[in-house]
Amino acid sequence: MSNPTAAMLVIGDEILSGRTRDANMHYLAGELTKQGIDLSEVRIVSDDAPAIEAAAKALSETYDHVFTSGGIGPTHDDITADCIARAFRAHIDVRDDARALLQAHYDNSGLELNAARLRMARIPDGAVLIDNPVSTAPGFTIENVHVMAGVPLVFQAMVASVLPKLTGGSPLLSQTLRVNRGEGDIAATLSALAGAFDDLSIGCYPFQTNGVFGANVVVRGTDGARIDVAMTRLAKELQL
Repeated sequence: MSNPTAAMLVIGDEILSGRTRDANMHYLAGELTKQGIDLSEVRIVSDDAPAIEAAAKALSETYDHVFTSGGIGPTHDDITADCIARAFRAHIDVRDDARALLQAHYDNSGLELNAARLRMARIPDGAVLIDNPVSTAPGFTIENVHVMAGVPLVFQAMVASVLPKLTGGSPLLSQTLRVNRGEGDIAATLSALAGAFDDLSIGCYPFQTNGVFGANVVVRGTDGARIDVAMTRLAKELQL
């Protein structure tokens, strides 16, 4: 039985402009791998409402889970919650449970829950809140879309809140063999190996160190014993 699939939707002009380097995709990929959920696509869109809505809907219809990051803060350009609500034709407004969380947080902080901060309590009807132990403002899940913050520390905390509730499959395992030869020298061997082990993923990642060409060959799969057999055969055929 195959693993559940997932996609990630990264939202924000700051990512596409190069101003901000996205760290959330790397983190999510690692956590999903451990959970046995296959991250199959990552899509990045600007702060453009139609683009967000279209991407969220398309990914939701294609994959078992969709994780979004970015655009659920208190400023005018934080439009993700509204876009996701429209994508699923859900009414959105300040919700009492989310408001109560924020009210308690800002009361404890000695700050006012002003109109801007209250924007973070706007949740689509039918959505389930995602806990945020870092800064309180919740994310939410609607259908199979998990809407989370873009700040890495908060995103990571929200991922930790969501993943235990999801059914995963077999964790993806991998082994790496460093080969100090160019890709062209080992391509035929790798092609034959891929044909013999079509249940595994075999990747070749070249490098150059001090003028010497080499490659890291990575074998991935969910069956550790099968990976061992493939790696043993590869080392033998390359006489390593």
